[in-house]
Amino acid sequence: MRIERFAYTKYGTLGTLLLGDFSCYTIELPWKGNERRVSCIPTGIYPITRHKSPKFGDTIWIQDVPGRSEILIHVANSPKDILGCIGPGNDYGWWDERKELAVWNSSRTMKQLLAENTPEYLEILNWGPQYP
Repeated sequence: MRIERFAYTKYGTLGTLLLGDFSCYTIELPWKGNERRVSCIPTGIYPITRHKSPKFGDTIWIQDVPGRSEILIHVANSPKDILGCIGPGNDYGWWDERKELAVWNSSRTMKQLLAENTPEYLEILNWGPQYP
């Protein structure tokens, strides 16, 4: 599984999650030096496993994040819904009422993601255009 981040803003971080033929968008907190509860996690390769969270239900647990714990991929539409975790959605845009970036249909997208075979690792990287 791979997340290619394509937008770092003060409102949040957007990416594309890729897993075989499945893809979706992701929302995370802005980058703030990997600070707990206010920052997205660093790029890298992390072991992952399915996890039943008491608060979020079926999730994917991202493990071995330096200086962090309890990082999940779970239902979340905006940075206000997460404390360092990742929310999946089928599209993204600006949520006018909340004045923030958001992904849409997170609950449905999470169910689709969990229907896929969960690999052993998640790679998070920054997308950058390739020039010849």
